[in-house]
Amino acid sequence: MSNGCRGALLAPVARRRFSRSSIAMRARHVLFATAFALGAARVQAEAPPTPSDRATSTHDFADVDRWRKVFDDPKRDVWQKPDALVAALHLTPGATVADLGAGTGYLSARLSAAVGADGSVLAVETEPTLVAHLRQRAEQERTANVVPVLTSADNPRLPRAGVDLILIVDTYHHLDNRRAYLPRLTRALRPGGRIAIVDWKAGKLPEGPPPDHKLPRQQVIDEMQGAGFALAAEPDILPLHYFLIFTTGAPRPGDAQR
Repeated sequence: MSNGCRGALLAPVARRRFSRSSIAMRARHVLFATAFALGAARVQAEAPPTPSDRATSTHDFADVDRWRKVFDDPKRDVWQKPDALVAALHLTPGATVADLGAGTGYLSARLSAAVGADGSVLAVETEPTLVAHLRQRAEQERTANVVPVLTSADNPRLPRAGVDLILIVDTYHHLDNRRAYLPRLTRALRPGGRIAIVDWKAGKLPEGPPPDHKLPRQQVIDEMQGAGFALAAEPDILPLHYFLIFTTGAPRPGDAQR
């Protein structure tokens, strides 16, 4: 048989071998891709979830009379310790402090006295009826340096570089989309400005929201550090709350690579 005939007869065999080899190679690729996908899914499943920056609790605060009974209950003084809380802020006369989530004005008069006649207290609330109540209360208490501010849920509407201290009491866990919200607070601070956060300790307590509405202390610290703040002080004076005071100037994650 001539070489041409042998080549003609061997060609189908070679094609069959090539076809089988290609099928085997493709099968190996499919198995590898499947194993890789399963491994990636396993790693993703085992990775710790990123804590949510969404609000853990939302309420309708339009009913002022209802919330006055809650926020201004004299029994609150026992565990909120308002005098000790304000004293721990070390406010100076002439300072401007923003009470973010001022509610019914539980702390307004004390903050007003701490900053003096030359200072200002911005009583910040998102609910128009509460803002109207804050104005009436300021008039009744003759605290002329208390200025009610109607804010937005996603924008504190504070003057740029106009605030020495932002105080957030029992309100941080109500803030939504905090990673976007916190930089807006930064812009409101003067050089050397501070943010003080007072919120509920974990677990079941005799007062306060249910455990699933609370934010862990470390999560608050992590979020604040991510926004460029450093934990400067932690007064240990409240039985039911952690009390964190932050200053500006902490490096943000990734800054070293920029």
